Amino acid sequence: MGRRKVIAIEKELSDPVVESFLKTKPSAFKKAVPALPKTKSKTTSKLMKMAEKLYKEEGEDEEKLSGLGLFDLQEAYDYLRDHGVRISFRALGGRIERGKIPSVKIGRKRYIMKDVLDALVGVNANFYSVRQAYKIYSKIDPKMNYRAFVGRIEKNSIPSVKIGGRRYIPKKVIDTLLHLKENYYTVSEALNELSKHGISINRNAFERRLDRGRIPHYKVGGRRFIPKDVFQDVLKLEMNRRK
Repeated sequence: MGRRKVIAIEKELSDPVVESFLKTKPSAFKKAVPALPKTKSKTTSKLMKMAEKLYKEEGEDEEKLSGLGLFDLQEAYDYLRDHGVRISFRALGGRIERGKIPSVKIGRKRYIMKDVLDALVGVNANFYSVRQAYKIYSKIDPKMNYRAFVGRIEKNSIPSVKIGGRRYIPKKVIDTLLHLKENYYTVSEALNELSKHGISINRNAFERRLDRGRIPHYKVGGRRFIPKDVFQDVLKLEMNRRK
């Protein structure tokens, strides 16, 4: 006698948020990173010649250098903060000193090109730092600690990119994770919910149902997510079986 088919939920999943994310290749996130202008490009060389000529003629005239698109450290910091980039003055100076943010030296001071600052503003518009991403995600998942969050990034289950020596998380990734957390259950969460209703199912047996397509779900970052409305159908069928 063959094994009895336990339950099967006949439902086609259609979630534009998740499906759009799944169609996005990791390389697309890297391509979306604004390129930091190189200090040895032809455009930069031309700008430097103009700035050096101005410096020889009029000294460090900050207003005129700003007009050429060159900002000293304080001006660069103010520009970034005015455009929503959250960075400390010390952190900015450190990244410039280490060469992570391109800069040029005119006279006794170091200047940052406006194109470089605009690229950093572009990064801020489309990416979160790891700490920012964690703070946003932890609001709806307080059980997730920072170390575990970083671990998922290191394992590439949360896509990230490296920009100027720092790792960033695309905002689309965090938006998708928030969407999943609010509207889906992981396997562990689904089993816990079943247990709350007095239904005990072996994890391996439950995962076999997923493997065989009996419970519609999405696989994101190596983890399986079950829509909450699908889970409610599973719960009803399991409760009916036990009556």
